[in-house]
Amino acid sequence: MGAMNRIAKTLCGVLSFLGGLTCANGQSLMDGQVAVRELAVSRSEDKLFISMDIDVDALKIGSNREVILFPSLTGESEILSLPSVMIAGRNRYYHRLRNGIEPSVTALYRNGEVAVVEYRTVIPYEKWMGKAKLYAFNEVRGCCNEPIAGDNELLLVLDLEPRVFVPVFVYIRPEAKPKINVCEGSAYIDFPVSRTEIYEDYRRNPEELGKIIATIDAIKNDSDTRIISLSIKGYASPESPYVNNERLARGRTQTLKEYVQLQYDFPDSIITTSYEPEDWAGLERWVEGSTISNREKILDIIRSDLEPDAKEWRIKKNYPDEYAYLLRNVYPGLRHSDYVVKYEVRSYTDVDEIRRLLKTQPQKLSLNEMYLAAQEMETGSDEYNETFAIAVRMFPDDEAANLNAANTAMRLRDLDGARRYLAKAGNSVQAVYARGVYAALTEDYLTARELFEQAFAGGIAEAADMLLQIDEIE
Repeated sequence: MGAMNRIAKTLCGVLSFLGGLTCANGQSLMDGQVAVRELAVSRSEDKLFISMDIDVDALKIGSNREVILFPSLTGESEILSLPSVMIAGRNRYYHRLRNGIEPSVTALYRNGEVAVVEYRTVIPYEKWMGKAKLYAFNEVRGCCNEPIAGDNELLLVLDLEPRVFVPVFVYIRPEAKPKINVCEGSAYIDFPVSRTEIYEDYRRNPEELGKIIATIDAIKNDSDTRIISLSIKGYASPESPYVNNERLARGRTQTLKEYVQLQYDFPDSIITTSYEPEDWAGLERWVEGSTISNREKILDIIRSDLEPDAKEWRIKKNYPDEYAYLLRNVYPGLRHSDYVVKYEVRSYTDVDEIRRLLKTQPQKLSLNEMYLAAQEMETGSDEYNETFAIAVRMFPDDEAANLNAANTAMRLRDLDGARRYLAKAGNSVQAVYARGVYAALTEDYLTARELFEQAFAGGIAEAADMLLQIDEIE
């Protein structure tokens, strides 16, 4: 008898599913006299199921001969023989009925009696079987049990390891927007008592005025930026009558504006001013974060509906020691001028320039520019991942930045980080899809399926493949 018609090594490849392999095409054995069809191997938690239909309709053997089919599983160092099937000629068949068959043979058929043998067996599953090979050995014997011919061929390579979800990530291209940035700061200008004039050399004024100038210079001297506006808001501390503090806050803010205009000759339209006569909000923040005596009672006064002068009088009268401390240590910090420089950064189109700025001045880049640069990088590379990490650091509340950062985090299997980013990723169809990926990676397949179905209905084509994967896993 011949071999299995050279079917073994190209039999049906390795078709893997969750816990199962199948090979539906027919497989010829013994020069076409026997065919194996509907070969399937699957597993449950602790059982291995093997089934095949063995077509013996074309098998012709002599009356005194028999054919035994011996399936077996072979691992790296393990071999397990499976129940065997015997097809016997007329004389051998009756001989076996009278004298018995070998223990490994579980089924005896007379040649010509059946056309198809439905082979089914269940065995305890062991880990090594997940990558085992299924062989079929066929042996032809004569009347005295002597082997006449035989061949052993590979039927199937098993791949029964649990299916791992392999996500496809969908990044979103941020909308191109004008790059309007702001630079903020606070200066603590010292003024003589009840005066509004600025003395540049008075106390800490050289340092404090220098902070404002340095901020403006850094933007004004950058050829990539253009100052749009400068706003100044002045604050006075709560001591003395409110009406006087209002005069001081207004007058000192105007004086600071004039000082800045003299340094740069800005047009009036660029600089805007406002003032807060008494910085009660700043006082409340300080007391709330302090351990000062009578803290809660002082906070009650600050938060009351009393007029400002009445608040100050009540704190001074009821808690004189605490008031003295505030007056000496806290009130000076409430006399400040906050400034905001708003500026526009030019657009960048050269990818190499964008990549350089990502490393040196990412604050100049828009999300759209960072995204464009990422498209020229190797997907999943360190540079690619870092680009989206920079993007979300620079734009921590932007939905697109958080969505893309979530994708990168999931790519790196940082599921805690992904969860935080997804919470701020909005409700776009891409965000729904990304949450489906997160659910699948955390093995919440029910939620993943629902989200992928929503994403597919919303036009995310990749969701179809994700749904197929979940079908295979479940």
